[in-house]
Amino acid sequence: MDDPFPAVAEQAAAGEIAAIFADIRATVGVRVVNLVWRHLATIDGALPWAWAAVKPLYLQGIADRAAVHFRETMTLPRLGSLSSAQPKSVDDVLASYDHSNTVNLFTLGALVAWLRGETARDGTPERGPRMAAPDVVLPKLASAEDVAPETWALVLRLNRFGDPHQVILASMYRHLAHAPDFLRRLETALTPVDADGSLVRAIAANRQHAHRRATILARAIEADRPAFAGQVEASISAFVDHAIGKMVTICRAIRIARSVA
Repeated sequence: MDDPFPAVAEQAAAGEIAAIFADIRATVGVRVVNLVWRHLATIDGALPWAWAAVKPLYLQGIADRAAVHFRETMTLPRLGSLSSAQPKSVDDVLASYDHSNTVNLFTLGALVAWLRGETARDGTPERGPRMAAPDVVLPKLASAEDVAPETWALVLRLNRFGDPHQVILASMYRHLAHAPDFLRRLETALTPVDADGSLVRAIAANRQHAHRRATILARAIEADRPAFAGQVEASISAFVDHAIGKMVTICRAIRIARSVA
């Protein structure tokens, strides 16, 4: 699978990019920098501008409050039980992505709305206490050369659930590639809800709900429109509308099926 979204690896980052990556980890409360930020680092000037624009939404608890309300009304497919014993690292990965993807959905969704001129005319972004981020260490972010060919093929098949034309490889599956037995069980659980359309319907409903709330959060963004605004909007919207937009639903459904959420 060719990746149309190149990214700066965390270990390869230097100078200002490395400093922003460190700030993202500290502010979001996770130990890895999500792919969307690493991709923005490949566009000259985009990462510093985008991070400055949305950082207040994290610091003021705006994204966290939106995430809390979102989870109260999410539409989720029924996956059945996935609670059998697995390495603790499986739940660590799920907890990390459940947290970061959900808050990122609202901060980045708000930025996309702002860039598109879709900021809500009314409504006040709610501020409040921040959610505690999971304090976990994740396994290696696997690439094809790190795992058996059949495991990598499984990662790619899983990535098509909920969006068969997906062009962004969800990092969560790569972080779970160390546990192929769990990935096989996950494929078995996702197959029927994908086939009956309930997974796609849930993802669509949650995307729509998140977008409405994100247009209100966009009212909290104070920034100057950069010359590269179109390129940033196209890049971020690909993640919000597709990769992050689908994985918040899939990850939350998996955690509930494991009875750990």
